Amino acid sequence: MGKEWMPMRRTRTLAALAGAAVGATALILVPLATAQGHDAYEPPDGYYDAVEGMTGEELKAGLNDIISNNEQLSYDEARDALKETDADPADPSKVVLIYNGTSVPADDYDQWNREHVWAKSHGDFGTDIGPGTDVHHLRPANAVVNSTRNNLDFDMGGEEVADAPGNFYDSDSFEPRDEDKGDVARMILYMAVRYEGEDSYPDLEPNDEVENNEKPLHGRLSVLKQWNEQDPPSDFEKNRNEVIFEKFQKNRNPFIDHPEWVGEVWA
Repeated sequence: MGKEWMPMRRTRTLAALAGAAVGATALILVPLATAQGHDAYEPPDGYYDAVEGMTGEELKAGLNDIISNNEQLSYDEARDALKETDADPADPSKVVLIYNGTSVPADDYDQWNREHVWAKSHGDFGTDIGPGTDVHHLRPANAVVNSTRNNLDFDMGGEEVADAPGNFYDSDSFEPRDEDKGDVARMILYMAVRYEGEDSYPDLEPNDEVENNEKPLHGRLSVLKQWNEQDPPSDFEKNRNEVIFEKFQKNRNPFIDHPEWVGEVWA
């Protein structure tokens, strides 16, 4: 693939992301979780008690039991949810785009569309209710950049994306910018835990390959694990997880709450 790994260049906060996106000079945030009376971004007491002490496939199955009874959204409802989950903290009338980091009006669908981070052709689920509408892996994206990413697996290397500096792609893979690497990893691995072939859904799994095409597989697992470690959850990502849990799907991405579980499940 050609391009060597470079160290992460920043530690993100929600305020920093907002400032980078819209030029904000000062921002005071009140996280949703704090406003509702418990520690910011923490899951409810006991949410993960059932998997205490588990590792490997047992942990994966236990997490599936916890997160799989979520509320389902239609594709239109998912788009509306993104206006809140990915709202620009400096201007809630806008959304922050994955891969670009820019902020655009939430109601202007000429400026953004829905990116399926787990490519919807990988398992051929399209926009069906379930994996096709799960907000945990849907993100607002620039349409041109979304088209460039297409259904590519994730890996290192390639040529830089003209419309989104810091992202790279080639014939078989896409590398997101540093600020989104960990987010992408945790979204892919959430999907692999949430969708295990139940209820007529495909059994989604990560693998260490690219060019997975229509198979219900997504790679490259070794790179995703590296990204999870090198780009830990930001406040923006944690708040997003909280909003999805509290207001929309009533389930959480366990790898945002416990990024160390990536290494426990996929040792």
